[in-house]
Amino acid sequence: MKFSRKLKSIFVVAVSALLVQYGTLTNAVANPLHEENPIRSSELENQNLLRAIQLVDKSVDTYFKGDGMAMGRFYNPDTKKLSQERGSVWMYTAAIEAVNAILTGLKSQKDNGNATLYNQHYNRNVVLLKSLFENAAYYLGTFKLISFTQEKEWTVYAVDRVNEKGKANVTGILNVYDDQMWLVRELLDAYHLTDDSSFLEQAEYLTDYVLDGWDTTLDEKGLEHGGIPWGPGYVTKHACSNGPMVSPLVWLHEIYKGKNDKIEHHYIDVKDKKTRRVSKVKKSDYYLKFAQKVYDWQKRYLLNNQGVYTDMMGDCSPDCSIAYETVKGIKYRANTFLKSAVGPSFSYNSGTMLSGAADLYRVTKLKNYLEDAKLLSHASFDYFAKIGKQVPGYYSYESSGFNNWFNGILLRGFFNSYPLNKDTGIYLESFQKNLDYGYSKFLRDGFLPTDLLKGWDNDKEKNNLEGMFMFTYASQYAILSQYELSKSK
Repeated sequence: MKFSRKLKSIFVVAVSALLVQYGTLTNAVANPLHEENPIRSSELENQNLLRAIQLVDKSVDTYFKGDGMAMGRFYNPDTKKLSQERGSVWMYTAAIEAVNAILTGLKSQKDNGNATLYNQHYNRNVVLLKSLFENAAYYLGTFKLISFTQEKEWTVYAVDRVNEKGKANVTGILNVYDDQMWLVRELLDAYHLTDDSSFLEQAEYLTDYVLDGWDTTLDEKGLEHGGIPWGPGYVTKHACSNGPMVSPLVWLHEIYKGKNDKIEHHYIDVKDKKTRRVSKVKKSDYYLKFAQKVYDWQKRYLLNNQGVYTDMMGDCSPDCSIAYETVKGIKYRANTFLKSAVGPSFSYNSGTMLSGAADLYRVTKLKNYLEDAKLLSHASFDYFAKIGKQVPGYYSYESSGFNNWFNGILLRGFFNSYPLNKDTGIYLESFQKNLDYGYSKFLRDGFLPTDLLKGWDNDKEKNNLEGMFMFTYASQYAILSQYELSKSK
């Protein structure tokens, strides 16, 4: 398509000059962390960022088609086939995440006196970022929702893409809260990078929507049951529909700190435990208190005895159908009792809480968040990283299903907590080694395999690669570039 070809041509010209300065990407040192093959932190910082840029440019050119940037889910570099199946909004958001990570890395370099890569790549990636957000509207749709405190019409993102902007079906299970949360995170990153207030406006709108899903119903002690279901069509409350909002809520608190902007707070009267109330409160206070509420709920119910987070609160009673109650003639959603925490532990559910703990400590200085971050980082590495399982001296992370993307969120958590706990540097470097191993041994026509330590399947028909994995590799490289920069300070 014209847009991707233009980006590609700009990239080729820019990188050609940079390769002279920093060396070729494909011949770069595979394992810079090995003592026998050292590479300076500044060189690794640049190499990581260049590789992130290369992966994004290759992926945009391959997975996105047409002026509307429809994303194919899979591409096979052996058969050269792009799947007809489209990527979900979650997969599409992985592309936005990668571009934001690159822009953050470029800006960090410039702010620290090195504008070489910034001058070559920043503006064109801002153009790409805005195009991605603009075409995310193919996932948008409008519906009316009866929540725990009100009935309201919302325009939110569906799971699946349609052929006309704003016309997606978002009713019931066709939209989920975690998809909106990932977008809130990227919208706020985009706002900080571009100072474009439209990103902040949309981030706050989606934040209002997901917090409208918070279970405000009260228990026998007059305390909120709390927790956000997976989506408006579900009753189970997942780690992935709670933890991802902690950090964005902290960022919103910081944006409005010292300002008098107000927001509506919806709640239930503690006296009769039925009447719905609404009051105006300061945004800065509201967002921070909600960040703490969400964090506390997830820690209370989903932190398990291995020190990581279980998938969800489930085991619905009496069943998993949505319950309603009528109060003063108005219908509201009612609480569904969830008996226990169920499901496996996925790395991203610990990663979001690790980032959340780091952000909450940064703004509150409460030592419990610092202690949580240290304990969770160690427990997560012990649980999710297995030394020597595939390659001696390398840590294996699960790569089946969507785990590659999940692991990228854990990496982000390690990076966010690094200022509080330098031990996480070892964990970050395990990702560096794996990426460089895959890049050195298995890079195929610009693509990295699903399993970085195992490589491609001998059966070429089985090498269908998720687009979101290419974007998460790019995000990881960009974050690791920021890590190398932070080490040099």
